[in-house]
Amino acid sequence: MKSFFRYARFLALPLVLLLPLGAKDPKDTKDQGITRQQADEILNELRQIRQLLEKQNAKGQQPQQEQITRVKLNLEGFAMLGSKDAPITMVEFTDYQCPFCQRFHVTTFSELKKNYIDTGKVRFYSRDMPLDFHANALRAAQAARCAGEQGQFWALRSVMGANPDKLDMDHILGFASDLKMDTNKLRSCVETEKYKDPVQTDVMEAMKIGATGTPTFVIGKSTAEGVDGELLIGAMPYQSFDVKLKELQK
Repeated sequence: MKSFFRYARFLALPLVLLLPLGAKDPKDTKDQGITRQQADEILNELRQIRQLLEKQNAKGQQPQQEQITRVKLNLEGFAMLGSKDAPITMVEFTDYQCPFCQRFHVTTFSELKKNYIDTGKVRFYSRDMPLDFHANALRAAQAARCAGEQGQFWALRSVMGANPDKLDMDHILGFASDLKMDTNKLRSCVETEKYKDPVQTDVMEAMKIGATGTPTFVIGKSTAEGVDGELLIGAMPYQSFDVKLKELQK
């Protein structure tokens, strides 16, 4: 339960920063970095979190003091960016339809990639955690893995991560076409649910380590099998990751 309250705390702050102040119509949000639809999606996420919190309080459960959760993961066979010899490993459990995952993707990930992944300091792994109340998330997770068969996992992941409201099959195939992929092969792979079981295995492992929402991260020292690190939940700003990664470099 402590991880859940940690998640709620992280999500509340980005909402204040993202919602346009005094917007009267969609045009007012044009230069604010977020659309009204995206704001509504974030509000919906927070409403669901509030409902879960109220259910827990009704049972007499109160927030516990935040503690560090240590996690070890075997990452053999999972998609990775960066040098395999990087001393630090960062793992993201993501939901492509999650607006908070989108926020991390468009505001934080590029800086992490430039300063840590591309410089050989950090290797970055992608894992899946599609949430049940996101109707298109499971399809997107499978589509990314199918794209990996054509060497386009990270490319399709990037496009879908930036467009959580466009994850129906037609849009996914459109993204694939723009990436010069074999769309017939991709469609067949997704529709036969070739990677459904591996995606669901990721979800089970995420739950096992204490992930209560998306995005969830594990950051720590690289090991021969994967990572020995700390569980972090929420779309934190770049500065928070920067502090954590600098601590691990000492």
